[in-house]
Amino acid sequence: MNTNIPERPRLRPVEPHWIEHQGMPCLYLRDPLNLSDFTILLPQSVAPAVALMDGERTIAEIRTSLALRAGITMTDANLTDMVAQLDRALLIENGAYVGAVAEALNAYREAEYRPPSHAGAVYPERADELAETLNGYLAAVHSPSERSATGSLVGMVCPHIDYNRGHATYAEVWQAAAPDLADVELVVILGTNHSGSPGSVTLTRQSYATPYGALPNDTEIVDRLADAMDGAGAFGEEIHHTSEHSIELAAVWLHHFTRSRDVKVVPALCGSFAHVTSGVSEPGDIGRLDAFIDVMGGVIAQRRALVIAAGDLAHVGPAFGDRLPLDADARSNLATADQKSIDAILAGDPEAFLDLSRQEEDARKICGLSAIYLTLRLLQGAQGEAFGYDQCPADDQNGSAVSIVGALLYDG
Repeated sequence: MNTNIPERPRLRPVEPHWIEHQGMPCLYLRDPLNLSDFTILLPQSVAPAVALMDGERTIAEIRTSLALRAGITMTDANLTDMVAQLDRALLIENGAYVGAVAEALNAYREAEYRPPSHAGAVYPERADELAETLNGYLAAVHSPSERSATGSLVGMVCPHIDYNRGHATYAEVWQAAAPDLADVELVVILGTNHSGSPGSVTLTRQSYATPYGALPNDTEIVDRLADAMDGAGAFGEEIHHTSEHSIELAAVWLHHFTRSRDVKVVPALCGSFAHVTSGVSEPGDIGRLDAFIDVMGGVIAQRRALVIAAGDLAHVGPAFGDRLPLDADARSNLATADQKSIDAILAGDPEAFLDLSRQEEDARKICGLSAIYLTLRLLQGAQGEAFGYDQCPADDQNGSAVSIVGALLYDG
């Protein structure tokens, strides 16, 4: 028996995906931080075991619960081997992951900047090629008509889906924003933390780099936020900044339009609101959220600032755990439900936006929920316009989709 694994293993927060392997449904698991190159495929017949790895049960207790709850028989040796494989892939939170994350975090903090982790995969690594690509996306969309909203641009909803699928929406919203970016001096980017703790807001003092260079982090504001939130706890999941794509994919577009001057950035990752949509608690029950809003709200009231929510909308279909693939009726219903959420965003109403997901028990799985909600809270009623709503394919069968939209919010 492997004696190096934790006595009571606890699975890390991960995004599980069901895939077909050799004609059989399997649960696909990988390290969302990319600290490990190993991936895990678990046959459907034993996959329920991972849900019982909560840090409270021993191997023997997992075996017993698995038999009682799911009628699945596994030996202690089988379960130990499964945990050992998960630990090798750094998926056991209280296992080898502890040392690996400490080493990676130290390297991240000592680096000159946070490198563009998705360059070369989602967008070109070279500045000239990136500029050509983004300008091509911009040229392919219609120039925006004169905006009907009044006041200064203070907020944006920007997708964080890959550019290959979402480039038209990115281009539409950033092209419309471009005339109002010239005097922006501070940008707050609130990005979805796909593997973050519920209700978390995670800061970093590192500057995000793009192929154009580094966007300077406003560390003075970051430190003020950390002091108000809970000190070191505000950096508790800072390692997630290393590979999380949400902030990065918005930062690239920001840098494209502001690279001729220095614009300071405050990057913050926002954890899940599953505890809110399930009715367990309210956003206000988590003191760090209100502290973040109080301090950041005071800052943006005195600065020419732009707040960006880097978040997508719905994640629906079998790729995201739903039983049925999307047909034409389901897509139409999705568009109708999404429009209600978009209307709440454009009205600057954070509670209405959140209530829609709460009423449907998070059926659409809006991954940008917390980032968009906090943005609307910060902007206190700013209203605006939407751009480029789309339902992007999320599997080879076109039975799953990620819906996205761009939005600009004004203080007039």
